[in-house]
Amino acid sequence: MVALVGAHTIGFSHCKEFSNRIFNFSKTSEFDPAYNPVFAQRLRKLCANYTKSPAMSAFNDVYTPAKFDNMYYKNLQNGLGLLSSDQAMVTDNRTKPFVDRFAANETAFFDMFARSMEKLSVYKVKENNDGDVRRRCDQFNTLQV
Repeated sequence: MVALVGAHTIGFSHCKEFSNRIFNFSKTSEFDPAYNPVFAQRLRKLCANYTKSPAMSAFNDVYTPAKFDNMYYKNLQNGLGLLSSDQAMVTDNRTKPFVDRFAANETAFFDMFARSMEKLSVYKVKENNDGDVRRRCDQFNTLQV
């Protein structure tokens, strides 16, 4: 799973998906202390009007957002994990070794990502009328009658 989540090295997330981490996080902190403080301040500025502009978003990988590489894992090690589920992989003892390995060795990430995608591609495949290819990955297709 840690390798598959590495797909976040490309793409973006809408501010609403992580706003709870950058605005009024707790009584003692405006933002999640797991964030790099400079990163958190930049996200707060970027997403300041996200409720009025729901399309506001940030790159999942701030350094190489259009390149499939291992920078995403290096970012996690430096408090630059945009989503809480991403950042949690660095603090969980079960997943941290994988994050560290993929951050240090891009080839290891590529190899494990490829193998994981192959396994996932055949897992409980739905065929014919049992399945539906989504037009947008974040929404179910509307039923056509």
